[in-house]
Amino acid sequence: MKNNLDIKIAFTIMGLLIMLVGFFQSWGVALSILNLCLISSVMSMGVNMQWGYSGLINFGVMGFLAIGGLAVIVISVPPVYAAWDAGGTGIIMSGLLLAALVYAVFYVHSKVTSKYKNYIIFVLVISIVPIMKVVSGPSIHAIESIDAATSGYLGGFNMPIIFSWFVGALLAAFVAFVTGKVCLGLRSDYLAIATLLISGIVITIVKHEEWLTRGVKNVIGLKRPAPYEVDLQNSDWFIGMIESIYSSRLSKITDIDQQMATLKELVISSSGVFVKLCFSLIFAVVLITLLIFSEKALRSPWGRMMRAIRDNEDAAKAMGKNVVKRHLHIFMIGSAIIGFAGAMLVTYDGLFTPASFQPLRYTFLIWVMVLLGGTGNNYGAILGGFVVWFIWIESAPLALFLINTLLSQVDNANEVKKHLIDSIPYFRYLMMGLGLLLVMRYRPKGLLPEKIIKN
Repeated sequence: MKNNLDIKIAFTIMGLLIMLVGFFQSWGVALSILNLCLISSVMSMGVNMQWGYSGLINFGVMGFLAIGGLAVIVISVPPVYAAWDAGGTGIIMSGLLLAALVYAVFYVHSKVTSKYKNYIIFVLVISIVPIMKVVSGPSIHAIESIDAATSGYLGGFNMPIIFSWFVGALLAAFVAFVTGKVCLGLRSDYLAIATLLISGIVITIVKHEEWLTRGVKNVIGLKRPAPYEVDLQNSDWFIGMIESIYSSRLSKITDIDQQMATLKELVISSSGVFVKLCFSLIFAVVLITLLIFSEKALRSPWGRMMRAIRDNEDAAKAMGKNVVKRHLHIFMIGSAIIGFAGAMLVTYDGLFTPASFQPLRYTFLIWVMVLLGGTGNNYGAILGGFVVWFIWIESAPLALFLINTLLSQVDNANEVKKHLIDSIPYFRYLMMGLGLLLVMRYRPKGLLPEKIIKN
């Protein structure tokens, strides 16, 4: 009962803080923070399933997020037909060779019992990879030469953007399956290093394979599941709605031209808020749905089994549980959720920027959310996503406010004041470290510790 009260208090405080941002800064900023908090909460729930449910350390979060973002490009972007005509055949042949190589490796690994099995796999890889390079090389060069300033890549299948979120989850789960087959037998510290390195490989691919993702040139103008601001500003129903909402304010303006100018400003500013609110509703539905299923899974026999494996692997093995197989399942599920969140993030940003996937923001900050919120608790993972992202965004405005308030009598040319103001972007690291230290000191199990479920 006390734990439920803690949940209500914690999320009430977070709601009030976001509302304060709306009142003192703007509602557009408040909704932007809310949307990124919701996306971050989905990310932290994926990591929490892996670490909190089964004790798996996954430091490759940014790689799975990038895979989700890549799915948005492949699924929702219109195809570039000139690029397909120039080199599509070579890419398809190279893809078939890759599929044949993967099948051959898995076949040899599972069916061949000879002691030379690993040597056979090595020969297969060094034989087929150069052939793939020869086949795809000219095609890639031809594709990247097609109007390189605006396209220079194959594009996608021009399908609905929401569909790409589910494809991103499936792709992330597939990569997790391959990764898990290779790495899940490693000790926890080696697993952490291996997943971090694999995520680095994924980021390198999306950065440099311009024929697929445009690399560092970025892909912009992505579809969205919400209306565009320009369309709203030209829609009679939206203009009418804003006019009725602000009717009392507009009625006080007697000059018709000034009234129309004010209405136009209100429509422009409200369109951005309306779009962000649409995203908030979509992301909230995703998060609530994920929370419901996660809670049901945690209380099911499967959830009890995963916690038993996490707490004592040897005892679970003695009871006949296939620990490696269960670890693979939870690793795939958690990675799928992370990939889904990556697709959500790219959709919300409206562009895919591979260079932005950095370990600090897209791996270790997510881990801070899980640890600060409460390992093994779904509500704690969500709260951690809200708290950490809120601090990450609002620490700079708060630092500027405090500096200006405390040093209001000091001249702006003062070197100390100038140095503090120039250092404001780094206050977020100070606040993040201080917050984590305080929580680890006084709430070592997180803000919302894992509940002991009695069945």
